[in-house]
Amino acid sequence: MADLKYECPETVEAAVAMLGADGGMAKVFAGGTDLLVQMESEMIEPTLLIDIKKISETRSVTFEKDHVRIGAAVTGAELGENDKLVAMWPGVVEAVELIGSDQVQGRATIGGNLCNASPAADSVPAMIAAEARATIAGLKGTRETPIEDMLTGPGKTTLGQGEFVTSIILPNPPALSSDAYLRFIPRTEMD
Repeated sequence: MADLKYECPETVEAAVAMLGADGGMAKVFAGGTDLLVQMESEMIEPTLLIDIKKISETRSVTFEKDHVRIGAAVTGAELGENDKLVAMWPGVVEAVELIGSDQVQGRATIGGNLCNASPAADSVPAMIAAEARATIAGLKGTRETPIEDMLTGPGKTTLGQGEFVTSIILPNPPALSSDAYLRFIPRTEMD
């Protein structure tokens, strides 16, 4: 860990350049709630940590004509405080609010929960049911992919070298519809 570097770029392009130049040993993070645990347990040993919280598009919730765009670095606590999003997608917000304890909610992000690709990721089934897509930036530009196509196995995604998720896109729900999320397991996040 002595050679670990930290960068906090302010643009997507700068983050992509850092990822592309690092040779695969960089890790992107916003909240770091899973990353720090993985580093502490020596599951991963990155040489560079790229903090995306200063990139404006990763920190905003934007309501557009036919969808809402949620920045990958928006925390669960922030989503729960967004009344318009809660009214539009209550089940997705409920799922994100199950990520960790109340204290963790101030750090844990929807993008991190997706990219960690844990089988226990509460937000992922809700996003799949909502037909969400991920916006991914990389060395070859920007692309979108359905959430269900991004995950390939426990801890594995389709993210390539130099790519990271910048936002989640939720389509506007159909008229007179709603959603809800209920965890069907006999444990809590603190077990």
